[in-house]
Amino acid sequence: MTRREQDERDSKKGWQRSMRQEEFSRPLSLKEIKVTDAFWKKEMELVRKEVIPYQWDALNDRVEGAAPSYCMHNFRAAGKLNRERREAGENFREPVYTYRGFEMLPEDPAHPEEDQFYGFVFQDNDFYKWIEAVAYSLAQHPDPQLERTADEAIDLVCAAQQEDGYLDTYYILNGKDKIFTNLRDHHELYCMGHLLEGATAYYQATGKDKLLRAACRFADFAAEYFGEEEGKCKGYPGHEIAEMGLVRLYEATGDEKYLKLGRYFVDQRGKRPYYFDGEHPGDIRNQPEDMRYEYHQAHLPVREQDEAVGHAVRAVYLYSGMADVARLTGDESLHAACETLWNSVVNKKLYITGGIGGTHIGEAFSFAYDLPNDTAYAETCAAIGLVFWARRMLEIRPDSGYADVMERALYNCVLSGMALDGKSFFYVNPLEVVPQACRQDQRKSHVRPVRQKWFSCACCPPNLARIVSSVGAYAFTCREDTLFVHLYMGSEIVSHAGGREVRLCMESGFPWNGNVRIRLSAGKEPYTLALRIPGWCGSYEIKGAEDGRRETRDGYLYITKVWEEGECLELHFPMEIQFLQADSRVREDVGRVAVTRGPLTYCLEEADNGADLHMLTIDCGAKAGEETFTVAGEQVTAIRAEGYREEMPEKTGARAGCGGLYRPVSERRKAPVRLRLVPYYVWGNRGENEMTVWIRREG
Repeated sequence: MTRREQDERDSKKGWQRSMRQEEFSRPLSLKEIKVTDAFWKKEMELVRKEVIPYQWDALNDRVEGAAPSYCMHNFRAAGKLNRERREAGENFREPVYTYRGFEMLPEDPAHPEEDQFYGFVFQDNDFYKWIEAVAYSLAQHPDPQLERTADEAIDLVCAAQQEDGYLDTYYILNGKDKIFTNLRDHHELYCMGHLLEGATAYYQATGKDKLLRAACRFADFAAEYFGEEEGKCKGYPGHEIAEMGLVRLYEATGDEKYLKLGRYFVDQRGKRPYYFDGEHPGDIRNQPEDMRYEYHQAHLPVREQDEAVGHAVRAVYLYSGMADVARLTGDESLHAACETLWNSVVNKKLYITGGIGGTHIGEAFSFAYDLPNDTAYAETCAAIGLVFWARRMLEIRPDSGYADVMERALYNCVLSGMALDGKSFFYVNPLEVVPQACRQDQRKSHVRPVRQKWFSCACCPPNLARIVSSVGAYAFTCREDTLFVHLYMGSEIVSHAGGREVRLCMESGFPWNGNVRIRLSAGKEPYTLALRIPGWCGSYEIKGAEDGRRETRDGYLYITKVWEEGECLELHFPMEIQFLQADSRVREDVGRVAVTRGPLTYCLEEADNGADLHMLTIDCGAKAGEETFTVAGEQVTAIRAEGYREEMPEKTGARAGCGGLYRPVSERRKAPVRLRLVPYYVWGNRGENEMTVWIRREG
C-alpha cells in the first residue's frame, strides 16, 4: 500500500496521519534474539528456574508464610460454577468487604469456599502476567514441562469464560448483571488488557492459540459494548492497560476493531461530562473541583494533559498506550502529548534510580520536584511501566534520552524489586531506609526494610518476571535499513526485516565495564547500524568500520556501509565514578550527592558502613575507587570512597530545660572513614539494615 493510499484509508476513518511511518522502528521478535549477556542471562535464568515456579506456587496458595493469592482458586471456582450459574441466571450477590488501601477486598477466610471469589477485584491479572512471563521464557528456552503446566492452566482459565466471551471471575462468581458498572474501580478492562498481552505472547512463543482465541472473544465482547456508536457505552478504563493490550492484539491478528477500540479508550478519556460521575454521583459532592479524576488521568482529554499526575502505574500504562496509538495511526498531536508528559516525568518527577511515584498517598506522582527519599513509593510496577513507555517512544523517534531512562530504570529500580535469589520482592523502592522508622512511623509504614515473600496485591512480582524474561526486546529495534542498539546487552540476532538477513553478535561487559564488541553481517547492500551513546558517558572510543559513513544524531552514532561477513566493531564507554547533585528545587537532596557508575546508581548500607548512616559525609574531592565485592553470593563492582563520620560532642548540661536535646553550635568532631557503596539493586539482601542513596556532602 502506498503512503497516499494509506492516508486516504485512514482519512476515511477519521485518523489524521502526519508522522512518517516508514521512519518508525519495531522491536525484534524474541525468536530473532538469543540473549547471551552474562548479567541479563543470569537474571533470566533466575526467573526461569526460580521465580516462575515460585510464583506458580504463590498463585495456587502453596507458599508457606506468604499472603494468599486466591488467583487460581477463583478461576477454578468460576470454571466449576460457570454452567450452573449461567443457566440459573443467579443475580449478583454482594460480598462482605473490608477496606484496605484504595481497593475493596472480600474477607479472606482460612478455608475458602469452593464457589466464592476471594482477593482483590483484579486478582485475575496475576495469572495473565505469569503466563506472559512463561511465554517469554519458552521463547528463549524451550521447556516441555513448563509448557505442559502452562497449557493445563490455560485450560482451567478458558473453562471460566462465558459463552458471550466475557471473562472476569469476580463477576462470573458474583453475577453478571453488574458488569462494567464500576469501570473506575473494578478493573475488568485492566484484567482484559493483561489477558490480551499474555495470550498474544503465549501464541507468539508457542504457536498455540487457545488462550488467544479466548482473549479475542473477550475483546470482541468489549468492542460490541464500548464505542462512539449510538447505544454503546461511553466509558473507559479506570486503570489503564487495555489500550496497550488492544494494540498488541491488533498487531498480532490484523483485526482493526481492536486498534479502533484502543484508540477510542484513549480519545474518550477525560471528556466532559465525566463518565465516572455517572457511576459515582455521590463523589461529586466530595470532589467539587473542576479537575476530578487526576488519580485516574481522566481529569482532562489526554492531548490537553501537560503534567504527569495521579497513580504512577496507571499513568505510564496510559502513556504507553497513547504512544502505541500515535504510532499506528500517525497521530502527531497524540505523539506531542506523549513528549510533553515524558518531559514532565523526566525533568521534574524522576528519581535517580529510575523510580517514579513520590507519594504513597494514591501510589502517585507528587508535585514537581517533590522527591522524598524515605517516604518514596517508587513502585516496581511503575518503573516497569516507564520502561514500556520508553521503548514505545524509541519506536517512534530514536532519541538516546528515552534509552537512557529505560536503562536507568531497568538496572536500578526494576531489579531492586526482586531479591538475588528470586524468592522475595519489594513493592516499594525507597532511597532511604531506617528499619525502626518502618515499624514505628505510620508515615513510612508502606516501606519495608526487607523484601516480602508475596503480596495480597501481587502486581509487582509477575510484572518483574515478564519484563526480565523479555528484556531482549528492549535492547534493539529495527526498520528496513537500520538496526538500533538501545541497550548494550550480549546477544545473537538473526533478523529478516526488509527482506534481507541481518546477523549481529554482541559481547558486552555492561553494567560492570563499558567494553562492547559487535560483529555484523548484512548482505551486499549498504546497511545502517545505529549505536546509542549513553548519556552518562562523556566520551567514547570506537574501532572498526572506518570506511563507513558516520553521523551522530539525537544521541545515536549512525554507521552506514556494506558490512563484510562478520565485520567487527569495538566500542569502549568509560564508566567513571560520578558524584551527582540534584536540581536545587529538589529540597530533600540539597547538600547531598548520589554516586553513580555507568548505568548503576549506588547506595550505602549499614552492613558495610555501620549504623546511623545520616552521620556520614562523603568527600567528593577525594579520589574514589572500585573493588570487586560479593553481596549475598552476587559478585558486583563496589565503590570505595573517602568520607567522615560525625561524632556528637559530649553532653555538656541542659539549658532552658531541654535536657541536652539542643545545645549551642560547636566545632564539628569527625573521624575519617572509608565508605563502601554497593549497587542499589542489591540492597536489602543481607538482612534488615539501614540504606541511603543520597549522602551528605563534606564541606
